[in-house]
Amino acid sequence: MTGGVPAGALAEVARLFFKLGVIGFGGPAAHIALMREEVVRRRRWVSDERFLDLLGMTNLIPGPNSTEMAIHLGYVRAGWPGLLLGGSCFIVPAVLIVLTLAWLYVHYGATPAATSALHGVIPVIIAVVAQAIWALGRTAVKGPLPAALGIGVLALSLAGLNELALLFGAGAAFMLVRLARRPAAAAAMVAGALGLPAVALGQGAVAGAGVTLGTLFLTFLKIGATLYGSGYVLLAFMRNDFVHRLGWLSDRQLLDAIAVGQVTPGPVFTTATFVGYVLAGWTGAVLATVAIFLPSFVFVALSHPLLPRIRGSRGAGAFLDGVNVAALGLMAAVTWQLARSAITDWFTAVLAVASGVLLIRGGVNSVWLIAGGAAAGLAYRLLAG
Repeated sequence: MTGGVPAGALAEVARLFFKLGVIGFGGPAAHIALMREEVVRRRRWVSDERFLDLLGMTNLIPGPNSTEMAIHLGYVRAGWPGLLLGGSCFIVPAVLIVLTLAWLYVHYGATPAATSALHGVIPVIIAVVAQAIWALGRTAVKGPLPAALGIGVLALSLAGLNELALLFGAGAAFMLVRLARRPAAAAAMVAGALGLPAVALGQGAVAGAGVTLGTLFLTFLKIGATLYGSGYVLLAFMRNDFVHRLGWLSDRQLLDAIAVGQVTPGPVFTTATFVGYVLAGWTGAVLATVAIFLPSFVFVALSHPLLPRIRGSRGAGAFLDGVNVAALGLMAAVTWQLARSAITDWFTAVLAVASGVLLIRGGVNSVWLIAGGAAAGLAYRLLAG
């Protein structure tokens, strides 16, 4: 043991999280389950109680939860080097796979076969996101106040207000209501003020400007530093920035990027790698990847020592509850907007509905549904001539 770190711990961290990065299909919930199996049951790095404390901490900071768990657990096992290596080894396999798919997409994505496959994949992605909203909503929406908050965020988002202001405004509103002695009065007061920061932070910037590496880096850095909730909330942030504000992507390209994030293992945030490559080649891919994941390493490093104090904070828990509900509202708004551009005929409508039923009722893995959607798209175009 060197400096409190067991001998061989760093190599153990690297091997474990690289393996999890390769086999980690199924989204953050599946990643967390795999990590628990490895570090609690098999290797006994931490107890279940400690694991849950770390998981709770990842929910209180922005960024991808499963990646932040890998960073936390790497730190627990091997100190600061483990913190860097755990997160990096979990991310790298997905980044390499996404880079390969991005290269294929840029060079062959406009071919008839690829276009036909994507025609079937996109409605499935809409259904996958809708099912995630349903599942997360059943957990996050507990009572009329969270429901009203989520609906309000949905309406304000559809009206074009800024997603960051809505997220943080909702978190602050819910915290004040929970902590107030007179909840009804506090709710009315905060509801009236919720739109003010959203208006102040409304959409700006110049649409359609040429891609610049500095703007690309800073935009993904902002997303990585402010995004709470499921990785699917990434849709709302990226649509606002890259489709509307900057005009660098179309809705179709954004959905293609999300589709790639779904069929690859590891964190959904590697969608940034795909977008970076599509916009600015290899340099753009590297900058986008570093920018979106860098805040997670910083936040974990800063928050890990604070765990004992934050764990019992009523205010922090209430803020997180509000942010989670707002994230669902944002997800619902962007899903509706994307569905309107993606579901354009009877085939895509039937495929979206059938995928939703299979996900909700049958529990079918989304990876298989996406593969089935691609096959259906190819078959449809072949039969339609």
